[in-house]
Amino acid sequence: MPSLLLRAQRRLNLNPTQLAVLLQLCDFWWDKERKPFPSKETLSQRLSLSERQIQRYIAELEREGLVQRIERRASNGGKLSNTYDLTGLVKKLQALEPDFREAEETARAARKAVAKRGYRSPKSPVASKEAAA
Repeated sequence: MPSLLLRAQRRLNLNPTQLAVLLQLCDFWWDKERKPFPSKETLSQRLSLSERQIQRYIAELEREGLVQRIERRASNGGKLSNTYDLTGLVKKLQALEPDFREAEETARAARKAVAKRGYRSPKSPVASKEAAA
């Protein structure tokens, strides 16, 4: 997922800091069945941002439908770090993946054509001279 997330940054309208926050959340997502739950303090230290800035960026990601915050409570009623559901991000990336796969296949085919012996680009000066002759 991170590679696709990096390539889809612009299509998801993510600024560099929002992307960094998402990548950090993904880094804590070790098991498909267990959502990540890093503390704002941990994210703050990793990204050199204040905890308040982390809150704001996560709220922006939530408004975009990429992240959903889920409040956690201890058995004594105390607050724990939020759990972050990244299902929205996964769904958006799944929708974008075919476009990126098609672009990669087109680029791969172009590279393969160029690698063939004797290939000349239709715009190359040599090809233009041969066509004129």
